[in-house]
Amino acid sequence: MKTAKHLIWTIFALVVVFSTMLSACASPTAAPTEASEPEDAAEQPVIEDKELNVLCTPQEEWCAGMKAEFEKEFGISVSYVRMSSGEALARIQAEKDNPSFDIWWGGPADSFIAAKEAGVLEAYDSPNMANLIDPAKAKDPDNYWAGVYMGSLGFATNTNWLAANPGVEAPTSWDDLLKPEFTGQILVAHPSTSGTSYTALATILQIKGEEAGWEFIKQYAGQVAQYTKSGAAPAKFVGLGEGAVAIVFSHDTVNEIENNQAPLKLTFPAEGTGYEIGGMAILKGAKNMSAAKAWFDWALTPETQSLGPKYKAYQAPTVKGAVASRPELMEAKLIEYDFQWAGSHKAEFVDKFSNEIAAADKLKE
Repeated sequence: MKTAKHLIWTIFALVVVFSTMLSACASPTAAPTEASEPEDAAEQPVIEDKELNVLCTPQEEWCAGMKAEFEKEFGISVSYVRMSSGEALARIQAEKDNPSFDIWWGGPADSFIAAKEAGVLEAYDSPNMANLIDPAKAKDPDNYWAGVYMGSLGFATNTNWLAANPGVEAPTSWDDLLKPEFTGQILVAHPSTSGTSYTALATILQIKGEEAGWEFIKQYAGQVAQYTKSGAAPAKFVGLGEGAVAIVFSHDTVNEIENNQAPLKLTFPAEGTGYEIGGMAILKGAKNMSAAKAWFDWALTPETQSLGPKYKAYQAPTVKGAVASRPELMEAKLIEYDFQWAGSHKAEFVDKFSNEIAAADKLKE
């Protein structure tokens, strides 16, 4: 297993301004450097459509915020439905002959790779692809999807629970999840509905290898108190005292601490953790193609990618010139996460997990 140390300087390269470093969840980092300016985009095409239907995977506040910002800038009426990435992928595949949505925004790239292989995406070579800091990682080589944010996996532990259990420390490795003190105390989403959870599953398999990884996953599943539908939900419920440890993206932990004053401590596995590149793609057969392309172009601008914190989203951006509100979240030891491998095996691995380890029933909303 190799680590992705080059991603650290990549994240710092995309910071333009950092007035103050927020301190919750991580220690302050060195002052960021100024990113190179994004290249000038080509002249924007005429937008003929008056409406746009968006399938949105990030949290509700961010989806609603993006809708409002796009409507304000373009005068196009936006309708959206919020779904976890697993649900979104299933919906898109079910509707491939008559899609309800024009564009899918957000969710781990693994799902977009699976969608490309299923033939449900429309290729689009946006002029704003030139803004991407690392196009080799942050977009599909055939232009079927592009990355719009990044986020690292971590553990969120309830500090009240830690105080009530002297001598117990928050987990700092994947193996810590098997400790007896965490039996029945772990919350995580189900990989059939959540891209967050699938990223965790694929991370473990990449770190430990498939044979040892599946054996570990079977053991750690015995520690889980509850599976949720949404990837961010475990941080919320652990913050409310319904468990001790959540396996979530680190920005979701920050959201709970910053906006809900949740008693949570963020830690990362020392041996390495996975990360997501949140994707975006136009759907094949989109009924509002010009509006979908306008959204795609708009989402790859530094101004749009700097909007996240306004809507309680703390993911790192993917384009030059955008402001990273919490770059320290990408300072965890990151593995060389293989997105193509994870995306190609998604259906196989989710079926194996659901059939052999934990069925996708009675998921906590």
